[in-house]
Amino acid sequence: MPAAMQELPAYGSRECGSCRLWRPILEDERGPIGPCRLGVRTGDFPGTAPICERFMSRDEAIPEARSPVPERQHAPAAASPVVHHQALTALPLPEELTDMTRDEFAQAIREALREETLDVALAPKWEGGSAILKPGDPATQPKEIPLDSLFHKVVMIRDRLRVLEQKINAHPKLTGAEKVDMQQYVTRCYGSLTTFNVLFRDEKDRFVGAKEKDSG
Repeated sequence: MPAAMQELPAYGSRECGSCRLWRPILEDERGPIGPCRLGVRTGDFPGTAPICERFMSRDEAIPEARSPVPERQHAPAAASPVVHHQALTALPLPEELTDMTRDEFAQAIREALREETLDVALAPKWEGGSAILKPGDPATQPKEIPLDSLFHKVVMIRDRLRVLEQKINAHPKLTGAEKVDMQQYVTRCYGSLTTFNVLFRDEKDRFVGAKEKDSG
């Protein structure tokens, strides 16, 4: 997420940016954009959009999200020879991926990242809260960061560290000793980020440092 997302503009009471259901996760030429938690509007849209009938103030509890798409009924399979496919990792990229434009590919990445973090929940006591960065100089204005935005960044860091760890383990040219050495640095990163564990609702999603791994 861009650095500019840390300090959001003020939104009016009749704009989505002041609704608890709207969450900024990216930024484009319109400013901060993001999805509606209940899927009232599809895709990412700016906080300046007008509110809808599902508008919620910041102090209201977020209801359960409704399933946006019902399960599709599978059509009867036509009689045809059985084809055994190779493992996905052995197949070339599908044509629909190689034919994507840059904007289409970026949109696919945004949707994948949003789906990836849907199951990682912020602890209820922090919902709607903010982190205040207060300078030592009283003449300097403090900065306020919505905890929803901060939590999203922390989750993205966690997920990228996990991907890095997997790539190290699967790298064909690294020796066992080199993998262990590099994994130690990743584990230290996890340890440095355990400060943010208080933001996670579920313990299974939190960072685990070296001492916790050794004792586990």
